[in-house]
Amino acid sequence: MRRTLAPILVLSLLSPSFAQQRQPPQQQTPVAPLPPPRVRAADYQDEAARIIGAALTDDTAYRRLAYLADRIGHRLSGSAQLEEAIRWAVAEMGRDGLDVRAEKIMVPRWVRGAESVELIEPARRSLVMLGLGNSVGTPLEGVTAEVVVVRSFDELDALGEKLKGKIVLYNVPFTNYGATVRYRSAGASRAARWGAVAALVRSVGPTSLQTPHTGGLNYDDAQPKIPAAALTIEGAEMLQRMQERGERIRLRLRMEAKFLPDSESANVVADLKGRERPDEIVLLSGHFDSWDVGQGAHDDGGGCMMAWEAVRLLKKLGLRPRRTVRAVLYTNEENGLRGGQGYLDAHRAEVSKHVLAVESDSGTFRPTGFGLGEGASLQARADLTEIAKLLAAIKADRIGPSGGGADIGPLMREGVPGMGLNVDGPYFNYHHTPADTVDKIDPQDMALCVAAMAVMAYVVADMPAALNK
Repeated sequence: MRRTLAPILVLSLLSPSFAQQRQPPQQQTPVAPLPPPRVRAADYQDEAARIIGAALTDDTAYRRLAYLADRIGHRLSGSAQLEEAIRWAVAEMGRDGLDVRAEKIMVPRWVRGAESVELIEPARRSLVMLGLGNSVGTPLEGVTAEVVVVRSFDELDALGEKLKGKIVLYNVPFTNYGATVRYRSAGASRAARWGAVAALVRSVGPTSLQTPHTGGLNYDDAQPKIPAAALTIEGAEMLQRMQERGERIRLRLRMEAKFLPDSESANVVADLKGRERPDEIVLLSGHFDSWDVGQGAHDDGGGCMMAWEAVRLLKKLGLRPRRTVRAVLYTNEENGLRGGQGYLDAHRAEVSKHVLAVESDSGTFRPTGFGLGEGASLQARADLTEIAKLLAAIKADRIGPSGGGADIGPLMREGVPGMGLNVDGPYFNYHHTPADTVDKIDPQDMALCVAAMAVMAYVVADMPAALNK
């Protein structure tokens, strides 16, 4: 597989004729007219062309992601792999000439242990499963009970007390992540309210090749904590068919899952210091932790490598903007969000100096632009819309109506403008599965993401007026 775009393709992407062939991006009309931008894209055409050209002919980000995935692997909070990854990133960023440090944070340590689901009636077989993150375990002998399949919380509540002593399976087809993930996050406690002894959820994703999706759950402290796991789409649909035939379904669920005491981890923070206003910060980020399956390539090793590479490329090209451009590799996004909150706590005194925070956590696919958080001012939207014109040649020039990210959420709630990198690809096919491996990433798409993030960060960091003013 080629790791960079062919030179002729790079030149065509950067040529004015390529951009002229494109249709204008489809923008959502804001609630009020945008004011005039305080920056001119034309003033940064040369720098943008240099950044894009360098990004599309340098495979450092992809090679580093492949090393992270193959040699270190998945990186759940509290694991030796995550701490190894942090040490590796700090050392490599230092070799890149960036001002880097690891900012310590205590994180939860959930351990999966051995786990299984066995169908006992009406036939015997093992089912493919993954325990949900933060779940409690079962007794040593497991939990054996009759299964009741429901399609919604309404069906669950209609059954009520009939669920006592049962295992509930939520067989809810994927529509979108926000609508469907609530069965994973809240399903166990909703079932426990009616006396269920365990909960299973159909994996939260649109497709499956017997690939279960893990992910975090949230217990309601007012209800008993019962074990919870994800089945594949294939397994959930089979049990649905059995129930519809009137067959009695019994399962045995075994899970050794448990929490150990909190352990020390860190956010990795690396700066390219600004030449005039080094105390003002444009932040690029992803989260370094991952679930304990697959390699954490799309979620979110790729996002971390792209943020890192954008800053490294600016230094390599000798492009030092007025303000500091900072890469942050957050810890503990998946099952605690302590990295994002910990960053805010450590930098609370300088929150007002954060000009923009950008997060990439939607997978490493071809970029389409950025989503801007709804709390941003119309002036900031106008400025970013103008800057995005520099990305027309790579079709990444759309500034969407909403955006952000879990890790930059604490900063955004303090008033910092936030954006998420928008990409086009089948992210939820791989999300939280054993299939989230580096072979699913196209190096050319990754290079385009680096280009988009680097151009946006450079111009925002260099424009005379601060974006957040």
